[in-house]
Parts: sequence; structure tokens; C-alpha cells
Amino acid sequence: MNILVTGSNGQLGNEMRLLAPSNTQHTFYFTDIDELDITNKTAVLEYAQERCVEMIVNCAAYTAVDRAETDEPMARLINALAVLNLGEVATEIGAKIVHISTDYVFDGKAFLPYKETDTPNPVSAYGRTKLEGEQLLQQACAQSVIIRTAWLYSEFGNNFVKTMIRLGNERDKLNVVFDQVGNPTYAADLAAAIMTIVNAETFVPGVYHFGNEGVCSWYDFTKAIHQLAGVECDVQPIRSEQYPTPTERPHYSVFDKSKIKETYGVSVPHWYEALARCINKLQTK
Repeated sequence: MNILVTGSNGQLGNEMRLLAPSNTQHTFYFTDIDELDITNKTAVLEYAQERCVEMIVNCAAYTAVDRAETDEPMARLINALAVLNLGEVATEIGAKIVHISTDYVFDGKAFLPYKETDTPNPVSAYGRTKLEGEQLLQQACAQSVIIRTAWLYSEFGNNFVKTMIRLGNERDKLNVVFDQVGNPTYAADLAAAIMTIVNAETFVPGVYHFGNEGVCSWYDFTKAIHQLAGVECDVQPIRSEQYPTPTERPHYSVFDKSKIKETYGVSVPHWYEALARCINKLQTK
């Protein structure tokens, strides 16, 4: 297939690039804002038609969660309206699309792992724009897979893992919230799941949840990061209200991943094992 990957300079896009050499049966077109502005539907259509694109993997997103509170129009342009463009183009050219969404479409007040059938209730601008993107895509393109994920990290770009390693080396003591729990997700494992869907004999549209197995708090996650990276730092647990942010974070971001495992046979590694792989890559760069 001819596969268009948008947002390919981000964490997930870079992990998709790494999978291309082992998937030579496909031709990949990796783009970011400099090569293709997905907010411009005409540009997307022309680009896709010229290359006979058969699959779109949308890794592009406005992910500055706190900034979105004061910049919602821009977040909406990228997270919703641009997604509509991709969906309409996919339908027009007969292509399929895989799109990445987020745990922020939920309010985080659950106490059981979120299923795809649970009702979204975003409490932030970021969550609202991502949910609108999901809805617009489903209306525009019947051949769409939406994958919600959470707590994404990798050896690329800026993320929690790299920040905690840096801060742990710079400071003697860190305070990290312990009352927000979720599934950390190694972007390499999400990219592998996407390729499993791309290569599946049958494309089954719908919404799916993906994150690494197991559950932890940001505090637990930080302790594991430091242990695996050999960082000596006194990490103390604090409550969310002791670390106020412009955006309300979901207190519970745990996904039920049964659907993606059963439908596509996706294997899901445990978060600690995935974290160890990532940190090993960071240390051997």
C-alpha cells in the first residue's frame, strides 16, 4: 500500500519511521507541517491523489494540553478540523485512515478501566477538541480506526520520561503526584500496534483503546524511571492540588484493551518492560 503518515516528526511519527524498513511491502510518505499542511484540505487532496494514497496514519496533533486552555481555536484547528479534512480526503480517494486520540476525552472519574463504549466527558480544551476530531472523522469516513492512548513517551521529543531523568539528575528531591493513575504508553509499542492494523487481512473500523499493560501513578512511574536509568533522587508523593496546572488532568486513565487484542491480535507489553526498552535506547544513543 501507499501510506501517508502525518505528524511524522513527533514521538509516534518517528517510531513509525523506524518500522518502515521492516515493512518494505508498503511505500511510506512521511510528512509534517513543512511538507504537508493538514489544515489545508486542497493541499491534502492533491498530495494524496498524486501519490495514490491508500492508507492515512494521522500522528499529528496539538498536544500542548495547558496551552490549549487559552489557545482552543488553534487546538481545534489541528485536533478537529484538520482531522475532518483527512477523513473527507480519505473518503474521496477511497483510502482508509488510522487516527490517534486520547484519554482526555474522558473525565477521569471512573474506577474501572475505560471501554470504548463508555461515554466521553472531556473536562479540558484539549479533550474537547480531540473528541470533536473523533466525531468529525467518524462522520466523514466510514473506513476509520480511532486509537485512544495515554501517557505517551519515547526516546524522541519532549516527554515525561526524559524530563524526569533530567530533573532527577539536576535535583536532590522531586515531588510527583500519586493520585493520578494510568497506562504509560511507549510510542514504539503503539506504532507496532498501528502496523498490525495496517497489515491486517481485514480492516475493522471503530474506536479502540491502547496503552501498555499494568497500572501505575505518576509517582510510581517516576520511581521506575529513576531505578532503570540509575538516577539517585529523593522522589516524594504529593496530591494533585499540591501541583496546580491550568488544565484539570484525568485522575484515572486506565484503558480496557480487550477490543484491540481480540479484533486485531495486538500484543500489549507491560509498562515496566516497555519503559526498560525505552531507557536502554536512550542510554545507548
